[in-house]
Amino acid sequence: MKSVFPYPTLLGDVTCDVASVTVDGKPLPYRHISASERVVALHQSGRTQWEEAVLELRAALPEDELRSGPWQDVICLAVLTEKATNARSTARLRRAVDGSMTATITLPRTSYIRRATLSVLVVATVEGVPGRLVGSLEDDWYVDLAEATPVRQRAIETVEVDFRDGPHEWLRPYKDSAWIVDTSGNIPTVYLNTTAVEGLMEILHGSGGSAAEHAVRDMAASQIAQDVWTAMFHAAASNLDTDEDGTPVMPTGWREAVLRAMLPHVFPGRQLTDALYEINERRTKGFGWSELQTGVQYAAGRRAQIAKKLTRAVRAVDRAERSTV
Repeated sequence: MKSVFPYPTLLGDVTCDVASVTVDGKPLPYRHISASERVVALHQSGRTQWEEAVLELRAALPEDELRSGPWQDVICLAVLTEKATNARSTARLRRAVDGSMTATITLPRTSYIRRATLSVLVVATVEGVPGRLVGSLEDDWYVDLAEATPVRQRAIETVEVDFRDGPHEWLRPYKDSAWIVDTSGNIPTVYLNTTAVEGLMEILHGSGGSAAEHAVRDMAASQIAQDVWTAMFHAAASNLDTDEDGTPVMPTGWREAVLRAMLPHVFPGRQLTDALYEINERRTKGFGWSELQTGVQYAAGRRAQIAKKLTRAVRAVDRAERSTV
């Protein structure tokens, strides 16, 4: 859903393609660039150690609308950002001979660690106020440093950060939490607090260890997964669109996947369309929403395999105790 601005903005589409990518001056194989997915995958690009990637961009603006509209001093900017690092790179697009807007933007390897978002913004002077945002890409591109295949839809993003003294001020009130789930973006993100529980990161990243370490790792991962599924479900169910008849419409992307996975367990025996209607009724009209949480907790626990992991942990502890007797 587009934001509403208290001044005229562009109705027409702003589009952008990544025409080519070079890594340390060498062309990136085109199989690592997906126009349909709108993703550039830099992992296994042919260079294990590289310093910078340069993206050549080609954008198109609604020119007729710009010429006849109330906008002056129009500027088109490409912006690369990454939440995990607060990194930002910008480049101004300029008019090419064929009338399109082109630019190159550089991604320094030392500034980005996992996945950057590439946006194109159109700013202008409106009603005497300079620098107002009047248009942007409907669907941003992603530049993935950790994936070899350019796939847009990912299950979840994980960011390890110090909640207390790290770069994200909004996390500081949660400094005593081991993790926080954020579902406000295009991809759900789990922020793991590197300082709340001593040794937790080492346990989560480990693969071997004692039976006790295996049990802690399984239970921590399952608890995180249950919290993620619960948060994603509430985010997916909290803002359903409806058609002309008031019938709720299944969302797209990860929200659709979450509802399709969990609704059969939240409302056992119901058809998917009936379950979607029921959850929308309960949310909008306020009846039965609290009673619904039992089903949500059950469905999230099932997806996270809580019972299975807990059973395995109990058995591991029991075997460890018997071996010491």
